[in-house]
Amino acid sequence: METTIIDKNERLKIEWQKLKAEKQGLRIRDAATLLEVSEAELLATQLGEGVSRLEGDWAVLLTDLKKLGKVMSLTRNDGCVLEHKGNFQKIEIHGNAPHQVATVIGPIEQRVFFSAWKFGFAVQQESPRGLMRSLQFFDKSGEAILKVYLQEKSNIEAYEEIVKQYSAEVQSGDLQLEAFSAPDYAKQIDLDAFRSDWENMKDTHDFFGMLRKHKVSRLDAVKWIDDKWAYEVDRLAARKILEVASGDKLPIMIFAGNKGNIQIHQGKVRTIRLMGDWLNVLDPDFNMHLNEDAVEQAFVVHKNTEDGLVSSLELFDKQGEMVAQFFGLRKPGLPQLPAWKNLIDSL
Repeated sequence: METTIIDKNERLKIEWQKLKAEKQGLRIRDAATLLEVSEAELLATQLGEGVSRLEGDWAVLLTDLKKLGKVMSLTRNDGCVLEHKGNFQKIEIHGNAPHQVATVIGPIEQRVFFSAWKFGFAVQQESPRGLMRSLQFFDKSGEAILKVYLQEKSNIEAYEEIVKQYSAEVQSGDLQLEAFSAPDYAKQIDLDAFRSDWENMKDTHDFFGMLRKHKVSRLDAVKWIDDKWAYEVDRLAARKILEVASGDKLPIMIFAGNKGNIQIHQGKVRTIRLMGDWLNVLDPDFNMHLNEDAVEQAFVVHKNTEDGLVSSLELFDKQGEMVAQFFGLRKPGLPQLPAWKNLIDSL
């Protein structure tokens, strides 16, 4: 078995090296897609060459990220990438394993779901900008959950201590991947009961419980509810959201994530650039890269709360998965800004 694993990893390593020679500057995620493997599998071919496998209690490791100082945190899915530079400031762990979750509040804002975390790696590799150090985490299918990159003023000693503490005893490239089973969503629901539950929400977080109760996907929910609560708009509507938010200095929230982590931007956006299929926010401590080609549908969605209506723009990909959400920035206890509601209504 060990020989088979080594042979597989060596073959994959050679194929990757050949691909990199053919396509200069190719990112590992894109290389994995071309080679029809997961990103984690590709990374595992470099064990012992600047890459080491990590293991341990992921929730405890997450809290240790506070020791690193200012870093860059990257969370993505197939359609959207969010990158924030800052500190892991306040981290709270909720519940018990294996269903623990975490809230990260501060310059880096996240909602973490540890049940999806399976593999971790420490990566130290040369780049045109010098040695890049990172911690990278993946789900059971090998998809990236979270990547944390050290910056110029990061605490390298703390990084090395984390790598030492969580280094796997056996540095094996055998990842034993598993595919996620497709959720069993309802094909039909009691629309009257569903409508009633939607109208009687008291908090935006009630939405998730409502979806579970009716066994309905998020996309079906916004399709099936009355136009009073959700309706489809131009799939490129995020352009207007960002352009107006930038021009009017309107603070917004952007949510994007995957099965193991949702990263959140809160605040103003300044520099908006469209480059090919990619709509970008390019600010000093925040970057967003939205692949518009991955966006199949966009919906305006309204939810009731005790603070009044909360409105969002929600983007879905061809598989019906969430790509990103845009809200007006607001704090609990306060209504959403009229300027945000006007912008949403203009879509």
